[in-house]
Amino acid sequence: MTAPEELYETLSAEIDAVLIGKEELVEGLTIAALTRGHVLLEGVPGVAKTTLARLFARASGLEHTRVQMTPDVLPADVTGTHVYREPTGEFELQRGPVFANLVIADEINRATPKTQSALLEAMQERQVTIGGETLSLPEPFMLVATQNPIEMEGTFELPEAQRDRFQLKLTADLPDRDEGRRLLDRFDDDPDLDPGAIERVATADELLDARAAVTEVYVDDSVKEYVLDIVAATRENPNVEYGASPRATLAFLDAAKARAAINGRDYVIPDDVKALLEPVLVHRLVLSTDASLGDVSAADVLAEIESGVEPPGGDQAPATRAAVHDGGSPDDR
Repeated sequence: MTAPEELYETLSAEIDAVLIGKEELVEGLTIAALTRGHVLLEGVPGVAKTTLARLFARASGLEHTRVQMTPDVLPADVTGTHVYREPTGEFELQRGPVFANLVIADEINRATPKTQSALLEAMQERQVTIGGETLSLPEPFMLVATQNPIEMEGTFELPEAQRDRFQLKLTADLPDRDEGRRLLDRFDDDPDLDPGAIERVATADELLDARAAVTEVYVDDSVKEYVLDIVAATRENPNVEYGASPRATLAFLDAAKARAAINGRDYVIPDDVKALLEPVLVHRLVLSTDASLGDVSAADVLAEIESGVEPPGGDQAPATRAAVHDGGSPDDR
């Protein structure tokens, strides 16, 4: 069985040959890939969002497609349609770019709500319906959507139902001065450096194999209660109109297991949950009108929740798991 830790380290090292300072983003993409999740990748123009997604797809051996979202892109341009062939007098199915292992929806908020909605079935059910025919998508299937947070003209905000289908929202920040200098030196030495310069260091089968290992990661009851406390706090916070959904709760569980696995552990600790609190929840919260008028952000709310919810004490998971495996009583668990 492919170890998630080895898979992540291999992918990270290969992607680092082109990009610099993207370790947290590669970790997030790996977590999503190992848990059938989708990623919303946000950042200002020029921070290599699309390049990162292409690098991840190439390094992991996934067939990938890219769709440049614009207001004139139609749902059929994404999912596909039936095309009439005059020589045969029949309609032929023409599959769209969504039929790939990793689909990059570039600047997704430039597409109209109608086109954005064409991805809902694909994201949740891993299938699309074309002309009344339901077709399964390849496995693995993952959507990485990028968006620019500073340019609002000609964009359409993603609806809550679609945001909730993204397991993680990751932010690509501007590099600091040291990273910028390393980037200049790297591309000065090799101006043609691009995603084609790296090797395929993994395969889709190895990714699926590592997924199976993630499902075996143990989550103690105390950690599950910690997740539930955080989710409940989002629903009770006065600055939040609508808190985290049950889908978000499950995303927390899956992502925490994957983070534990790529860090070489077969059990989840509270720090896994803390590290994922913002990526899992920040795009899901619908803030109240008062919060919006008061310039309170979702990140501010989550920082308040993190400091207000008490995590389980200590690293008890290994001993607890051993007790369970040794046939300990329920009271010991």
